Amino acid sequence: MLNVGKIEEGFVLDHIKAGKSLELYHHLGLDKLDCTVAIIKNARSNAMGKKDILKVECNINTLNLDVLAFVDPDITINVIKNGEIIEKKSLPLPKEVKGIIRCTNPRCISTIEQELPQIFYLADDHRAIYRCRYCDAAYNPNGITG
Repeated sequence: MLNVGKIEEGFVLDHIKAGKSLELYHHLGLDKLDCTVAIIKNARSNAMGKKDILKVECNINTLNLDVLAFVDPDITINVIKNGEIIEKKSLPLPKEVKGIIRCTNPRCISTIEQELPQIFYLADDHRAIYRCRYCDAAYNPNGITG
């Protein structure tokens, strides 16, 4: 059995889809922070089969949590103080994501003007569809759709 010690102050990201923890690690900028991070991949889960878990010992307010709901809306955040869970929260899909994904429409101004920020807005929250702020192309992990 794997034993990862408890943290005194920070947060635990639970119910991450298996294999997504490293993506979240980089999107959250944890590689640039000087804090303790435990990445648990493919942990057994009764509800999900397998899941990933991130344990981070730092102030939760230093991170942009919008990326969490965008990458995996089923993530649960457990806020830890003095070694105890003081709050559990789920995040709604962010209304806008900036600098997380890129528009792949070759005619989009953000593709031509590299210094423009990549901004996508939530067009349909029921189907989690995001559209480019500049050209209105829909984001799809496999490419642009109408």
